[in-house]
Amino acid sequence: MSVQVVLVHGIRTSATMWRSQVEWLTANGIPSNAVDLPAHGTRRDEDFTLHEALRTIDAAVRAAADHGPVLLVGHSMGGLLALAYAGGEDAPPIAGVVAVSCTALPRGAALRAYRVLAGAMNSLPGRGQWLTDRVLAATLPTDTRGDFAAGGYAFDAQDAALSSLAALDLETALSRIRIPLWFVNGQYDQLRVSEALFQRLAPHAELIVVPRTSHLVTAMRPSIFNAVLRLAVAVLDARGCALRGSGSDSAPPREYW
Repeated sequence: MSVQVVLVHGIRTSATMWRSQVEWLTANGIPSNAVDLPAHGTRRDEDFTLHEALRTIDAAVRAAADHGPVLLVGHSMGGLLALAYAGGEDAPPIAGVVAVSCTALPRGAALRAYRVLAGAMNSLPGRGQWLTDRVLAATLPTDTRGDFAAGGYAFDAQDAALSSLAALDLETALSRIRIPLWFVNGQYDQLRVSEALFQRLAPHAELIVVPRTSHLVTAMRPSIFNAVLRLAVAVLDARGCALRGSGSDSAPPREYW
């Protein structure tokens, strides 16, 4: 059974941010599903809640798990949600996690400052879209520049999503994760502030820092990020082959939340 990849986007954007990754995975025969979280992308008419966001991930994971081991990949807010999900009290049916641009605890002064900054951007003419466009034009390759906006920006959901993240108990979640785990950060990513803490809480995790790259590592250096996906898929494939070679077709059954 081949590895299945579930992709979870960051705040404000949508499943379209993964276009480069979906194209690469498809070209290499690796099934994938990029979900839209509530209040984002095709679901912008919904309200954002933590419960529904985690339920969305759970539904996608369980559908994929019927066809093979699942690699869960999340960027920024999606990465934090993926870590919280992976470290749930009852281990979910996933084989590995790639957590991208999310090694920061969403709480306290840092979260308050982020919410203030987001609110200030939203108060600008055109919700500050002109400034976002300038930043993307200055930092992203032409080929990926439009991917973050292709599904529309969830301006109205941003504050609710940010405030809800404070309820995540990431320290406990990280300490529970036993499956292969990769932290991927851009060298200049502002969310590297708790990188050392995340490594201490999940000492088996691998940290990959992409040089000369910002928070938007998946779009800024897509070929390098796709190489990380290749590595993760290869590791899970090897683990699956070892398990099948031991005479067991699957891990012992568990109760999942």
